[in-house]
Amino acid sequence: MSNDLDTVFAALGDPTRRTILAMLLEDDMAVTDVAEPFDMSLAAISKHLVILTKAGLISQEKRGRVKWCKLEPDALRAASVWMQGFGQFEPVNLDAFERFLEVELPSDEA
Repeated sequence: MSNDLDTVFAALGDPTRRTILAMLLEDDMAVTDVAEPFDMSLAAISKHLVILTKAGLISQEKRGRVKWCKLEPDALRAASVWMQGFGQFEPVNLDAFERFLEVELPSDEA
């Protein structure tokens, strides 16, 4: 599972790939439509799509002569579960913690 998480997080580490995923939230898109808003070659976009496909974040299929991309949201589930493990901790209020320590551990200066 760790290797799968590494692959997903590596794919998510690039802003172009995150933008592509956000675009695919709306609907399936042809590769040429995915490439349109970016200032890079179709070959460069194709490399990003290969990385997203290998991570399982998207799937690609040929419909006629056009290659389509589809978001695969279930692929984010393991990453989401892993990240939620860090959300179980409450933020520490350091001022309140310091006051607590002053009450519980009085100084020896008295």
